[in-house]
Amino acid sequence: MSKKLVLLIALVAIATAGIYLYFKFGRSSARTAQVFAWIRDSASRPELAMKSGTRCGDAPFVFPTDGLVGYIWDDYFNRHRHQGMDIFAGTDAGVTPVYAAYGGYLTRKADWKSSVIIRVPNDPLEPARQIWVYYTHMADPNGTSFIVGEFPAGTSEVFVEAGTLLGYQGNYSGSPINPVGVHLHLSIVKDNGFGNFMNELEIENTRDPSPYFGLSLNANENTDTIPTCK
Repeated sequence: MSKKLVLLIALVAIATAGIYLYFKFGRSSARTAQVFAWIRDSASRPELAMKSGTRCGDAPFVFPTDGLVGYIWDDYFNRHRHQGMDIFAGTDAGVTPVYAAYGGYLTRKADWKSSVIIRVPNDPLEPARQIWVYYTHMADPNGTSFIVGEFPAGTSEVFVEAGTLLGYQGNYSGSPINPVGVHLHLSIVKDNGFGNFMNELEIENTRDPSPYFGLSLNANENTDTIPTCK
């Protein structure tokens, strides 16, 4: 096989992969390629990783876990607008700790295998309103929870400080045959005005996390880069 033919085949493969990523992941395709590279070899780009406990500037929230911010608020993929941020550890499930990014009152519904939500009575950006901070994927593909024992299913309104250990990153998707990559998903959820959190699955019910973390976490403004503290 000639070198020109090999080069042509390689270019076609790259173009095909690019087209696939674009149509599957939309405007997040450039970020997606970096996520895939990170998952394959997390040591390859250490400068893209964030450390738990990091505070970017004077942002009110601290970073909740170790890893790379792969998907951000309003990224579009699989016909879905992403409602928060996904942080990929680059480790096995059940290894990388997840901590509370901000203090508040923790609830874990009786049927929640991988999730907790923390009520923040006074939003640090607008103290007159209440917000909820939702953490999920803290279980293995079969739904074995990685949430720490202090917060069993059915926990309601337990106060936690920022930095409290909540659990460990997992890859639970709700379907054992379709696990997700090991990561933490975090969303900032609106209150419904009656003291309850809204449906986190709808992006209209969530807030842009950028000002809370001091990171560029809005895909309408950050179309292709991995957010890190500047």
